[in-house]
Amino acid sequence: MRSSLPALLALSLGGLCIGATEFAAMGLLPMIASNLQVSIPSAGHSITAYALGVVVGAPLLTILAARWDRKVLLMSLMVFYTVSNVVSAFAPNLGWLVLGRFLAGLPHGAFFGVGSVMGAHVAGPEKRGQAVAMMMAGLTVANIVGVPLATWAGMALGWRMSYVGVGVLGLLTVLGVAAWTPKLPVHQESSVAKEWKALSNGPLWLVCAAGAVGFGGMFSVYSYVSPLLTGAGLPIGAVPLVLAAFGGGMTVGAFVGGWLADRSVTKTAVLGFVLTGLVLLGLGLTASHAWAAVTGIFLLGLVTQLLSISLQARLMDLSPSAPSLGAALCHSALNIGNAAGAWLGGLVLALGWGNLAPSWIGLVLTVSCGTIFWVSLRKRKTLTV
Repeated sequence: MRSSLPALLALSLGGLCIGATEFAAMGLLPMIASNLQVSIPSAGHSITAYALGVVVGAPLLTILAARWDRKVLLMSLMVFYTVSNVVSAFAPNLGWLVLGRFLAGLPHGAFFGVGSVMGAHVAGPEKRGQAVAMMMAGLTVANIVGVPLATWAGMALGWRMSYVGVGVLGLLTVLGVAAWTPKLPVHQESSVAKEWKALSNGPLWLVCAAGAVGFGGMFSVYSYVSPLLTGAGLPIGAVPLVLAAFGGGMTVGAFVGGWLADRSVTKTAVLGFVLTGLVLLGLGLTASHAWAAVTGIFLLGLVTQLLSISLQARLMDLSPSAPSLGAALCHSALNIGNAAGAWLGGLVLALGWGNLAPSWIGLVLTVSCGTIFWVSLRKRKTLTV
Protein backbone atom coordinates (compact mmCIF):
# COMPACT_ATOMS: atom_id res chain seq x y z
CA MET A 1 0.00 0.00 0.00
CA ARG A 2 3.12 2.20 0.04
CA SER A 3 2.62 3.61 -3.49
CA SER A 4 -0.94 4.56 -2.58
CA LEU A 5 0.14 6.38 0.60
CA PRO A 6 0.09 9.97 -0.79
CA ALA A 7 -3.44 9.52 -2.11
CA LEU A 8 -4.62 8.02 1.18
CA LEU A 9 -2.97 10.85 3.10
CA ALA A 10 -4.87 13.39 0.99
CA LEU A 11 -8.14 11.56 1.75
CA SER A 12 -7.19 11.34 5.43
CA LEU A 13 -6.61 15.11 5.48
CA GLY A 14 -10.17 15.51 4.25
CA GLY A 15 -11.32 13.33 7.15
CA LEU A 16 -9.36 15.53 9.55
CA CYS A 17 -10.96 18.65 8.09
CA ILE A 18 -14.48 17.25 8.42
CA GLY A 19 -13.92 15.75 11.86
CA ALA A 20 -12.43 18.93 13.27
CA THR A 21 -15.51 21.00 12.50
CA GLU A 22 -18.07 18.28 13.31
CA PHE A 23 -16.81 17.34 16.77
CA ALA A 24 -15.42 20.73 17.81
CA ALA A 25 -18.81 22.40 17.37
CA MET A 26 -20.01 21.01 20.71
CA GLY A 27 -17.20 22.72 22.57
CA LEU A 28 -17.78 26.03 20.78
CA LEU A 29 -21.48 26.34 21.64
CA PRO A 30 -21.08 28.62 24.72
CA MET A 31 -18.93 31.07 22.71
CA ILE A 32 -21.29 31.01 19.74
CA ALA A 33 -24.30 31.61 21.98
CA SER A 34 -22.62 34.52 23.75
CA ASN A 35 -21.43 36.18 20.53
CA LEU A 36 -24.77 35.83 18.71
CA GLN A 37 -26.75 36.65 21.86
CA VAL A 38 -28.83 33.47 21.88
CA SER A 39 -29.22 30.64 24.37
CA ILE A 40 -26.95 27.59 24.27
CA PRO A 41 -29.86 25.29 23.25
CA SER A 42 -30.65 27.70 20.40
CA ALA A 43 -27.02 27.68 19.31
CA GLY A 44 -27.25 23.89 19.37
CA HIS A 45 -29.58 24.11 16.37
CA SER A 46 -26.43 24.63 14.30
CA ILE A 47 -25.27 21.12 15.27
CA THR A 48 -28.66 19.66 14.39
CA ALA A 49 -28.57 21.49 11.05
CA TYR A 50 -25.18 19.98 10.24
CA ALA A 51 -26.37 16.45 11.04
CA LEU A 52 -29.48 17.01 8.92
CA GLY A 53 -27.29 18.19 6.05
CA VAL A 54 -25.27 14.98 6.23
CA VAL A 55 -28.40 12.80 6.25
CA VAL A 56 -29.84 14.59 3.22
CA GLY A 57 -26.64 15.21 1.28
CA ALA A 58 -24.95 11.80 1.53
CA PRO A 59 -27.36 9.89 -0.74
CA LEU A 60 -28.57 12.88 -2.76
CA LEU A 61 -25.20 14.24 -3.93
CA THR A 62 -23.80 10.74 -4.49
CA ILE A 63 -26.73 9.85 -6.73
CA LEU A 64 -26.81 13.13 -8.67
CA ALA A 65 -23.06 12.91 -9.37
CA ALA A 66 -23.19 9.23 -10.38
CA ARG A 67 -21.50 9.92 -13.74
CA TRP A 68 -18.75 12.22 -12.45
CA ASP A 69 -15.11 11.18 -12.37
CA ARG A 70 -14.42 10.30 -8.73
CA LYS A 71 -11.40 12.60 -8.46
CA VAL A 72 -13.30 15.58 -9.85
CA LEU A 73 -16.20 14.83 -7.52
CA LEU A 74 -13.95 14.65 -4.45
CA MET A 75 -12.41 18.03 -5.29
CA SER A 76 -15.81 19.59 -5.94
CA LEU A 77 -17.26 18.28 -2.68
CA MET A 78 -14.35 19.66 -0.67
CA VAL A 79 -14.55 23.06 -2.40
CA PHE A 80 -18.25 23.19 -1.46
CA TYR A 81 -17.38 22.17 2.10
CA THR A 82 -14.70 24.87 2.36
CA VAL A 83 -17.00 27.62 1.11
CA SER A 84 -19.77 26.53 3.49
CA ASN A 85 -17.41 26.76 6.46
CA VAL A 86 -16.40 30.27 5.42
CA VAL A 87 -20.12 31.17 5.29
CA SER A 88 -20.39 29.80 8.85
CA ALA A 89 -17.37 31.81 9.98
CA PHE A 90 -18.87 35.11 8.85
CA ALA A 91 -22.50 34.41 9.78
CA PRO A 92 -24.01 37.66 11.14
CA ASN A 93 -26.75 35.89 13.10
CA LEU A 94 -27.98 32.45 14.12
CA GLY A 95 -30.08 32.00 10.99
CA TRP A 96 -27.07 32.39 8.71
CA LEU A 97 -25.01 30.09 10.94
CA VAL A 98 -27.67 27.36 10.80
CA LEU A 99 -27.75 27.72 7.01
CA GLY A 100 -23.97 27.54 6.80
CA ARG A 101 -23.84 24.42 8.96
CA PHE A 102 -26.60 22.73 6.93
CA LEU A 103 -24.71 23.46 3.70
CA ALA A 104 -21.45 22.20 5.23
CA GLY A 105 -23.16 18.94 6.17
CA LEU A 106 -24.34 18.22 2.62
CA PRO A 107 -20.98 17.03 1.16
CA HIS A 108 -19.82 15.27 4.34
CA GLY A 109 -21.16 11.77 3.69
CA ALA A 110 -20.62 11.91 -0.07
CA PHE A 111 -16.94 12.80 0.45
CA PHE A 112 -16.39 9.81 2.72
CA GLY A 113 -18.40 7.54 0.44
CA VAL A 114 -16.56 8.49 -2.74
CA GLY A 115 -13.27 8.70 -0.84
CA SER A 116 -13.72 5.11 0.37
CA VAL A 117 -14.13 3.95 -3.23
CA MET A 118 -11.05 5.94 -4.27
CA GLY A 119 -9.07 4.52 -1.33
CA ALA A 120 -10.06 0.95 -2.23
CA HIS A 121 -9.07 1.63 -5.85
CA VAL A 122 -5.58 2.93 -5.11
CA ALA A 123 -4.84 0.33 -2.40
CA GLY A 124 -6.32 -2.69 -4.18
CA PRO A 125 -9.29 -4.88 -3.20
CA GLU A 126 -7.24 -7.05 -0.85
CA LYS A 127 -6.41 -3.96 1.25
CA ARG A 128 -9.85 -2.34 1.08
CA GLY A 129 -10.50 -2.44 4.81
CA GLN A 130 -7.13 -0.89 5.63
CA ALA A 131 -7.62 1.78 2.96
CA VAL A 132 -10.99 2.78 4.45
CA ALA A 133 -9.35 2.78 7.90
CA MET A 134 -6.57 5.06 6.65
CA MET A 135 -9.11 7.55 5.38
CA MET A 136 -11.15 7.33 8.57
CA ALA A 137 -7.95 7.95 10.53
CA GLY A 138 -8.43 11.60 9.69
CA LEU A 139 -11.50 11.61 11.93
CA THR A 140 -9.52 10.04 14.75
CA VAL A 141 -6.68 12.56 14.45
CA ALA A 142 -9.34 15.28 14.49
CA ASN A 143 -10.44 14.08 17.92
CA ILE A 144 -6.88 13.90 19.25
CA VAL A 145 -5.53 17.16 17.82
CA GLY A 146 -8.13 19.03 15.78
CA VAL A 147 -10.89 19.29 18.37
CA PRO A 148 -8.65 20.57 21.20
CA LEU A 149 -6.98 23.04 18.80
CA ALA A 150 -10.30 24.25 17.43
CA THR A 151 -11.62 24.70 20.96
CA TRP A 152 -8.46 26.58 21.98
CA ALA A 153 -8.71 28.80 18.89
CA GLY A 154 -12.33 29.51 19.71
CA MET A 155 -11.42 30.54 23.24
CA ALA A 156 -8.37 32.61 22.29
CA LEU A 157 -9.37 34.11 18.93
CA GLY A 158 -13.14 33.73 18.75
CA TRP A 159 -15.27 30.87 17.47
CA ARG A 160 -15.26 32.24 13.93
CA MET A 161 -11.54 31.57 13.55
CA SER A 162 -12.15 27.86 14.14
CA TYR A 163 -14.28 27.73 10.99
CA VAL A 164 -11.73 29.80 9.09
CA GLY A 165 -9.09 27.24 10.08
CA VAL A 166 -11.29 24.44 8.78
CA GLY A 167 -11.59 26.35 5.52
CA VAL A 168 -7.79 26.39 5.22
CA LEU A 169 -7.68 22.62 5.83
CA GLY A 170 -10.33 22.18 3.15
CA LEU A 171 -8.23 24.11 0.63
CA LEU A 172 -5.18 21.96 1.45
CA THR A 173 -7.31 18.83 0.94
CA VAL A 174 -8.39 20.05 -2.51
CA LEU A 175 -4.74 20.58 -3.47
CA GLY A 176 -3.74 17.16 -2.09
CA VAL A 177 -6.52 15.33 -3.94
CA ALA A 178 -5.60 17.19 -7.14
CA ALA A 179 -1.91 16.31 -6.84
CA TRP A 180 -1.96 12.74 -5.48
CA THR A 181 -5.13 10.90 -6.46
CA PRO A 182 -5.59 9.35 -9.92
CA LYS A 183 -8.46 9.99 -12.25
CA LEU A 184 -11.15 7.41 -11.61
CA PRO A 185 -13.92 7.43 -14.22
CA VAL A 186 -17.08 5.64 -13.22
CA HIS A 187 -18.09 2.41 -14.89
CA GLN A 188 -19.57 2.87 -18.36
CA GLU A 189 -22.91 1.51 -17.18
CA SER A 190 -23.12 3.77 -14.11
CA SER A 191 -26.08 6.13 -14.10
CA VAL A 192 -28.34 8.12 -11.82
CA ALA A 193 -31.05 5.52 -12.44
CA LYS A 194 -28.80 2.68 -11.24
CA GLU A 195 -27.86 4.62 -8.12
CA TRP A 196 -31.55 5.14 -7.35
CA LYS A 197 -32.21 1.44 -8.01
CA ALA A 198 -29.61 0.53 -5.38
CA LEU A 199 -31.89 2.15 -2.79
CA SER A 200 -34.50 -0.58 -3.35
CA ASN A 201 -32.19 -3.13 -1.69
CA GLY A 202 -33.92 -4.22 1.53
CA PRO A 203 -30.80 -5.60 3.30
CA LEU A 204 -29.03 -2.31 2.56
CA TRP A 205 -31.64 -0.46 4.61
CA LEU A 206 -31.49 -3.04 7.41
CA VAL A 207 -27.74 -2.40 7.78
CA CYS A 208 -28.35 1.38 7.63
CA ALA A 209 -30.93 1.03 10.40
CA ALA A 210 -28.49 -1.04 12.45
CA GLY A 211 -25.83 1.64 12.00
CA ALA A 212 -28.16 4.50 12.92
CA VAL A 213 -29.33 2.78 16.10
CA GLY A 214 -25.84 1.52 16.96
CA PHE A 215 -24.08 4.85 16.55
CA GLY A 216 -26.85 6.33 18.66
CA GLY A 217 -25.56 4.17 21.50
CA MET A 218 -22.15 5.79 21.31
CA PHE A 219 -23.46 9.33 20.91
CA SER A 220 -25.84 9.01 23.85
CA VAL A 221 -22.70 8.84 26.01
CA TYR A 222 -20.30 11.03 24.01
CA SER A 223 -22.74 13.95 23.81
CA TYR A 224 -22.82 14.16 27.62
CA VAL A 225 -19.27 13.15 28.41
CA SER A 226 -18.66 16.33 30.45
CA PRO A 227 -21.29 15.61 33.15
CA LEU A 228 -20.21 11.95 33.15
CA LEU A 229 -16.58 12.86 33.87
CA THR A 230 -17.24 15.66 36.35
CA GLY A 231 -19.72 13.40 38.13
CA ALA A 232 -16.89 10.89 38.49
CA GLY A 233 -14.81 13.53 40.26
CA LEU A 234 -12.66 14.87 37.42
CA PRO A 235 -12.23 18.65 37.02
CA ILE A 236 -13.80 20.28 33.98
CA GLY A 237 -10.32 21.12 32.69
CA ALA A 238 -9.61 17.40 32.26
CA VAL A 239 -12.43 16.91 29.77
CA PRO A 240 -10.40 17.88 26.64
CA LEU A 241 -7.70 15.42 27.67
CA VAL A 242 -10.23 12.62 27.99
CA LEU A 243 -11.68 13.55 24.60
CA ALA A 244 -8.15 13.23 23.21
CA ALA A 245 -8.04 9.76 24.80
CA PHE A 246 -11.31 8.97 23.02
CA GLY A 247 -9.61 9.98 19.78
CA GLY A 248 -6.66 7.77 20.68
CA GLY A 249 -9.04 4.85 21.07
CA MET A 250 -10.55 5.67 17.68
CA THR A 251 -7.09 5.64 16.11
CA VAL A 252 -6.29 2.18 17.50
CA GLY A 253 -9.74 0.94 16.54
CA ALA A 254 -9.44 2.26 12.98
CA PHE A 255 -6.36 0.21 12.18
CA VAL A 256 -7.47 -2.88 14.10
CA GLY A 257 -10.87 -2.64 12.42
CA GLY A 258 -9.32 -2.25 8.99
CA TRP A 259 -7.13 -5.33 9.51
CA LEU A 260 -10.05 -7.40 10.77
CA ALA A 261 -12.43 -6.22 8.02
CA ASP A 262 -10.00 -7.42 5.35
CA ARG A 263 -10.47 -10.89 6.82
CA SER A 264 -14.23 -10.83 7.46
CA VAL A 265 -16.47 -7.79 7.24
CA THR A 266 -19.50 -9.38 8.89
CA LYS A 267 -17.62 -11.03 11.74
CA THR A 268 -15.87 -7.71 12.48
CA ALA A 269 -19.27 -5.99 12.65
CA VAL A 270 -20.66 -8.65 15.01
CA LEU A 271 -17.55 -8.32 17.19
CA GLY A 272 -18.00 -4.53 17.17
CA PHE A 273 -21.60 -4.80 18.40
CA VAL A 274 -20.66 -7.23 21.17
CA LEU A 275 -17.67 -5.22 22.39
CA THR A 276 -19.57 -1.90 22.24
CA GLY A 277 -22.32 -3.42 24.37
CA LEU A 278 -19.80 -4.68 26.91
CA VAL A 279 -18.06 -1.30 27.14
CA LEU A 280 -21.37 0.51 27.66
CA LEU A 281 -22.34 -2.04 30.30
CA GLY A 282 -19.01 -1.41 32.04
CA LEU A 283 -19.56 2.35 31.94
CA GLY A 284 -23.04 1.97 33.40
CA LEU A 285 -21.70 -0.12 36.27
CA THR A 286 -18.39 1.57 37.09
CA ALA A 287 -18.16 5.08 35.57
CA SER A 288 -18.84 6.75 38.91
CA HIS A 289 -15.10 6.17 39.46
CA ALA A 290 -12.74 8.46 37.53
CA TRP A 291 -10.36 5.73 36.35
CA ALA A 292 -13.22 3.60 35.07
CA ALA A 293 -14.83 6.54 33.26
CA VAL A 294 -11.61 7.47 31.46
CA THR A 295 -10.85 3.86 30.55
CA GLY A 296 -14.40 3.34 29.33
CA ILE A 297 -14.32 6.43 27.10
CA PHE A 298 -11.03 5.29 25.54
CA LEU A 299 -12.45 1.81 24.88
CA LEU A 300 -15.68 3.28 23.51
CA GLY A 301 -13.70 5.15 20.87
CA LEU A 302 -11.85 1.95 19.98
CA VAL A 303 -14.76 -0.48 19.65
CA THR A 304 -17.11 1.85 17.79
CA GLN A 305 -14.48 2.17 15.06
CA LEU A 306 -14.84 -1.57 14.45
CA LEU A 307 -18.50 -0.85 13.74
CA SER A 308 -17.85 2.20 11.59
CA ILE A 309 -15.36 0.51 9.26
CA SER A 310 -17.13 -2.85 9.00
CA LEU A 311 -20.58 -1.33 8.41
CA GLN A 312 -19.18 0.98 5.75
CA ALA A 313 -17.54 -1.98 3.98
CA ARG A 314 -20.73 -4.02 4.39
CA LEU A 315 -22.83 -1.31 2.77
CA MET A 316 -20.38 -1.17 -0.13
CA ASP A 317 -20.78 -4.95 -0.53
CA LEU A 318 -24.57 -4.66 -0.54
CA SER A 319 -24.52 -2.04 -3.31
CA PRO A 320 -21.93 -3.38 -5.82
CA SER A 321 -23.37 -1.27 -8.64
CA ALA A 322 -23.21 1.86 -6.45
CA PRO A 323 -20.44 1.41 -3.85
CA SER A 324 -20.06 5.17 -3.30
CA LEU A 325 -23.72 5.35 -2.32
CA GLY A 326 -23.37 2.44 0.09
CA ALA A 327 -20.39 4.01 1.85
CA ALA A 328 -22.08 7.43 1.94
CA LEU A 329 -25.19 5.97 3.56
CA CYS A 330 -23.02 4.84 6.48
CA HIS A 331 -22.43 8.50 7.32
CA SER A 332 -26.12 9.28 7.02
CA ALA A 333 -26.72 6.49 9.53
CA LEU A 334 -23.98 7.84 11.80
CA ASN A 335 -25.54 11.29 11.90
CA ILE A 336 -29.03 9.94 12.51
CA GLY A 337 -27.46 8.13 15.43
CA ASN A 338 -25.80 11.38 16.47
CA ALA A 339 -29.12 13.20 16.67
CA ALA A 340 -31.10 10.32 18.20
CA GLY A 341 -28.44 9.36 20.75
CA ALA A 342 -27.96 12.96 21.89
CA TRP A 343 -31.73 13.43 22.25
CA LEU A 344 -32.27 10.21 24.23
CA GLY A 345 -29.24 10.81 26.43
CA GLY A 346 -30.46 14.33 27.18
CA LEU A 347 -33.94 13.01 27.91
CA VAL A 348 -32.82 10.61 30.66
CA LEU A 349 -30.61 13.32 32.16
CA ALA A 350 -33.53 15.76 32.17
CA LEU A 351 -35.65 13.12 33.93
CA GLY A 352 -33.09 13.06 36.71
CA TRP A 353 -31.93 9.48 36.19
CA GLY A 354 -28.28 10.42 36.81
CA ASN A 355 -25.09 10.87 34.82
CA LEU A 356 -24.71 7.13 34.18
CA ALA A 357 -28.17 6.81 32.60
CA PRO A 358 -26.97 7.62 29.02
CA SER A 359 -24.71 4.54 29.23
CA TRP A 360 -27.73 2.34 29.86
CA ILE A 361 -29.62 3.99 27.00
CA GLY A 362 -26.57 3.34 24.82
CA LEU A 363 -26.56 -0.32 25.84
CA VAL A 364 -30.22 -0.73 24.88
CA LEU A 365 -29.58 0.91 21.51
CA THR A 366 -26.51 -1.25 20.84
CA VAL A 367 -28.33 -4.50 21.66
CA SER A 368 -31.20 -3.38 19.42
CA CYS A 369 -28.95 -2.56 16.47
CA GLY A 370 -27.01 -5.80 16.92
CA THR A 371 -30.29 -7.66 16.62
CA ILE A 372 -31.19 -5.75 13.44
CA PHE A 373 -27.80 -6.54 11.94
CA TRP A 374 -28.13 -10.21 12.83
CA VAL A 375 -31.51 -10.31 11.07
CA SER A 376 -29.93 -8.76 7.96
CA LEU A 377 -27.24 -11.46 7.99
CA ARG A 378 -29.74 -14.27 8.42
CA LYS A 379 -31.74 -12.95 5.49
CA ARG A 380 -28.63 -13.01 3.31
CA LYS A 381 -27.03 -16.04 5.03
CA THR A 382 -23.65 -14.31 4.88
CA LEU A 383 -22.27 -14.69 8.38
CA THR A 384 -19.34 -16.70 6.97
CA VAL A 385 -18.31 -13.97 4.51
